[in-house]
Amino acid sequence: MINMFEVVETNKMIEKENLDVRTITLGISLLDCIDADLKKVNENIYNKITMVAKNLVETGQEIEKEFGIPIVNKRISVTPIALIGGAACKSPEDFVTIADTLDRAAKKVGVNLIGGYSALVSKGMTQADELLIRSIPQALKETERVCSSVNLGSTKTGINMDAVKLMGEILLETAELTKEQDSVSCMKLVVFCNAPDDNPFMAGAFHGVTEGDAIINVGVSGPGVVKTALSKVRGENFEVLCETIKKTAFKVTRVGQLVAQEASKRLQIPFGIVDLSLAPTPAIGDSVADILCECGLEYAGAPGTTAALALLNDQVKKGGVMASSYVGGLSGAFIPVSEDQGMIDAVQAGALSLEKLEAMTCVCSVGLDMIAIPGDTKATTISGMIADEMAIGMINQKTTAVRVIPVIGKGVGETVEFGGLFGYAPIMPVNKFSCDDFINRGGRIPAPIHSFKN
Repeated sequence: MINMFEVVETNKMIEKENLDVRTITLGISLLDCIDADLKKVNENIYNKITMVAKNLVETGQEIEKEFGIPIVNKRISVTPIALIGGAACKSPEDFVTIADTLDRAAKKVGVNLIGGYSALVSKGMTQADELLIRSIPQALKETERVCSSVNLGSTKTGINMDAVKLMGEILLETAELTKEQDSVSCMKLVVFCNAPDDNPFMAGAFHGVTEGDAIINVGVSGPGVVKTALSKVRGENFEVLCETIKKTAFKVTRVGQLVAQEASKRLQIPFGIVDLSLAPTPAIGDSVADILCECGLEYAGAPGTTAALALLNDQVKKGGVMASSYVGGLSGAFIPVSEDQGMIDAVQAGALSLEKLEAMTCVCSVGLDMIAIPGDTKATTISGMIADEMAIGMINQKTTAVRVIPVIGKGVGETVEFGGLFGYAPIMPVNKFSCDDFINRGGRIPAPIHSFKN
């Protein structure tokens, strides 16, 4: 039971500390939409999404009003489209028609974003996988709400370096097609190692093939709540620090659990997971970097940052699993640059570099996220950055990702404005030394020895 004290405490978190449910994400299986006829596939996809998700936005709004809990986004994730379009699509242009269909369906039901324009190629690429990947630049240019992801590696299979090389080229092509809008489409494209099947957060959400026909996943976030709690224990030892984070994460996850169960009941769709991720926004006080500073660092990026982030991530997960039996997705702390004012401040102060961010990804939830880089960065250099993150994920048996934005026509020292939740970002310098010969080798980096556990 939730008592009156918890209600008052939760209201304070919402009103003063930026607590929110970041997203209700409805996962929908499209496996029954497969057909050899492309027109029929598009028709099936549109009908399935608009039928299953017809009450999603309205239900979310009702829960917001009744419980007084902000639900920032209502989203949909679908089965990776490379699987769904494989029988019907004979060219990248064919896959783009499916992206257009997803966009139309998302607009019809009123969701903010739809994820799952995806391919899973950690060991090899089918023809359909490659066609979808090559269609991504045009698909993201033509659509407003479609998000795309590609899984390039895993602890069990190794890293598909052919796909890593290709994604460096695709990222630059995506940037080029929307260069008039500061290469904005790259914000909707992420590559993964060990991508989870039940991630509610964009741009990486897709409905895994191990999931049921439909599922409700909720992502809850509260960096401001954690920072406020830590401000009350300044100077205390690490035991007190850890207990404070853990207890706060428990309270935040309880809010997500409540919303998830209520949405599941009202939509008559099974509840999947609560993802407790400290996902920042550009709002003042809603920053993961500020939490690290509250731990005792002058700026994110100072010596000790990786240790502080490891502590934060671990205690967030420990608090979350006490509050819900079904904590999943990418639970932990995100460290995007453009969406976190504290991270932006650290970059501008010279405290935070791309190399330090990479080190931090060894212990955070995901990886290099929402980082603007010079538009003249070579495709092989981007592939090298991707390969490094894939290796961290593969060896450490964790999810890692890369979402970088090569801003065509801009360089180090300039700033790019994305707007809304995406914020703005200083363009960060990238190592100029070549990795061409390494990336051009082709083939696959084998799985590490611990992949053979069974």
